[in-house]
Amino acid sequence: MVTTLPDCQESTEAFVRGLYDDAFRPLLRFVVLLTGNRERAEEVVQETMVRAWRQHATGFESGRPHGWLYTVARNLVTDLRRYDAIRPVIVHDEVALKRAPESDQFEKAVHRRVVADALNQLRPKHRDVLIAIYYQDCSLAEAAHRLGIPVGTVKSRSYHALRELRVVLEQSGAL
Repeated sequence: MVTTLPDCQESTEAFVRGLYDDAFRPLLRFVVLLTGNRERAEEVVQETMVRAWRQHATGFESGRPHGWLYTVARNLVTDLRRYDAIRPVIVHDEVALKRAPESDQFEKAVHRRVVADALNQLRPKHRDVLIAIYYQDCSLAEAAHRLGIPVGTVKSRSYHALRELRVVLEQSGAL
């Protein structure tokens, strides 16, 4: 016994089949460009086609819904990005864990702030030498020229400034 689909199911199936044949490849290329990942792009295109099938049941406003497909796909990609942004990354691979950065940006910013506060507590002559050498990347001779002092004085001040900086950092609990 052969069963036939009712007319509305046949037309919906034909519509989806035709839409798939006509729009799948260009839509997939578009979504791959948005996601950068073929597997995710295929999932988005599949969901887009499912939504097109559901939408066909209620009727499209135009005969060829290509613009609608691209809009739905783009919205789905946006939803995926938002979803990814709020979920933590789960890493199961030990190699990937070894490649992970040792400290995050927040931690680096905190360290920079702690060091900046400690530098502000130093005497100006010591702070100026450290800033010239370590932040402005000056050689001893360049630092001496910028500060208008002899190279030997730069060496002496940097030695004493680093010792003073260590004390300030230890008192603040940073070390």
